[in-house]
Amino acid sequence: MAYRFTLPQDQRLAMSFVVNVEEGAEQSVASGDKHPEPVDELGVALKIPIRNYANETNYRYGITAGAPRVMRLLEQHGFNCTFTAAAVALELAPDLARQIAAAGHEVCSHGHRWVHQFSYKEDREREFIRMATESIRKSVGERPLGWLSRYLFTPNTRRLLVEEGYFYHMDDFGDDVPRWDFVEIENAKRPIVIVPYALDTNDMKFWIAPSLTPAQWLDYAIATFDQLYKEGATQPKIMSFGLHLRIIGRPGRIGALEKFMQHVAAHKDVWVTSRLAMARRFAELNPV
Repeated sequence: MAYRFTLPQDQRLAMSFVVNVEEGAEQSVASGDKHPEPVDELGVALKIPIRNYANETNYRYGITAGAPRVMRLLEQHGFNCTFTAAAVALELAPDLARQIAAAGHEVCSHGHRWVHQFSYKEDREREFIRMATESIRKSVGERPLGWLSRYLFTPNTRRLLVEEGYFYHMDDFGDDVPRWDFVEIENAKRPIVIVPYALDTNDMKFWIAPSLTPAQWLDYAIATFDQLYKEGATQPKIMSFGLHLRIIGRPGRIGALEKFMQHVAAHKDVWVTSRLAMARRFAELNPV
């Protein structure tokens, strides 16, 4: 089914900066997990139940050094974005949570912890969603209305999200524009907006083989933006740009993000906003 998707002032492109906040919520023996989180920069995954103290500091870097760099660039350009946050990560970084809220950015739930939700039975998944919702409400003052899982989700996820008051879901890579999905609850079809995400423009490309250099990543990001901007002359699209504090926040990479932001800012008719704003725009244009 074809849906309408136009932008508020006839802009050509909806630009979605998505900043993932996962630090401190990753797998850890200290948190009761069976093994520690893999080491991003080295691709080392320990399968034994010991704490990887050094890698815990690799994650901590995202909060202590990466976040200030990212927040500074967002402020300099006046860009509004979506922080996909694991709830526990915000609990452990209250100063960052306050900065995000004060700047008016949206917080989308990235789970209670950054763990494998897809392995959960329905009751446990529902409790996982509820814990994330309430925790984020306490951290930033508003409950999240969007959800991003860690990699996979279950056959129950979207129904549970609707039942728990969520408005949109972003575990989808199938298009450059939003769509409706419908779940059955008590013999009735209930809607949820699907706001697609993208993996190819994600900064994970810096450490997933074959890894990109900052220059290569920037070239690809600009090529993506330029193509979608050109297509937007007849049909507006969304560009999703996924970032991680501990990845893009490194000194040798943050400059690539700054250059990309400068490229975006140099173009007129671009709506840089949150995914919630995009979902609401879509829902207004396509009432159900």
